[in-house]
Amino acid sequence: MHLFFTPDLTPSSTSYTLSEEESKHCVRVLRLNQGDAVTLIDGRGGWYEAEIAEPNPKKTRLNILKHTQDPFQRAYKIHVAVAPTKNIDRIEWFVEKAVETGIDEITFLQCARSERKAVNMDRIEKIAVSAMKQSMKAQLPTLHPLTRYTDFLAQPQEGQKFIAHLVEGLERHSLARSVSGPETYTILIGPEGDFNPEEVAQALQAGYQPVTLGQSRLRTETAALAACHTIHVMLDV
Repeated sequence: MHLFFTPDLTPSSTSYTLSEEESKHCVRVLRLNQGDAVTLIDGRGGWYEAEIAEPNPKKTRLNILKHTQDPFQRAYKIHVAVAPTKNIDRIEWFVEKAVETGIDEITFLQCARSERKAVNMDRIEKIAVSAMKQSMKAQLPTLHPLTRYTDFLAQPQEGQKFIAHLVEGLERHSLARSVSGPETYTILIGPEGDFNPEEVAQALQAGYQPVTLGQSRLRTETAALAACHTIHVMLDV
């Protein structure tokens, strides 16, 4: 199956022109020709069957034949808010694997102990799109740029809210045992130095439940992915 990302495609469309990047991949890399079948995804759960009408490395035109909505959408949603790591490759790895596993929303947090002050969101989106196509999904998660921790806590979040931290002397519960059913889950994951005690207190005051991801001390990106995967394991039954 030849899969292309077409974010501005709508169910009523009868034709579509691929972006220059996707056109080049279609014609120069895959060497597809007029009449060849392709599959399109809009990042909102829509699948489209199409055929190539006019192959062109800069603007390939397609005829849309059929539209269907993803029948495998989950009954629950996962939002991971994570402080990006100093080594950006590690947080990019998390984005790739989280999209492959299944995630609905990612927010990057600016915390007191954060060492990274900026995130290239264009690159993050490209990684997410590539992972979506690789894993044969039609849903692209919502991606939020770097947000101040206190500003994020002030935003309303639906469903259950958790903070995974390592501050000693504070009670924590297993995330796996805290997942109660199909709804929206928001999980806060701190930077390499973890949240500071004040940040944990602020989260608890905002209604976040303190959780643990197990006995091991995990890297930031591992913890973020483990939180995502834990919810899948508990609910994909």
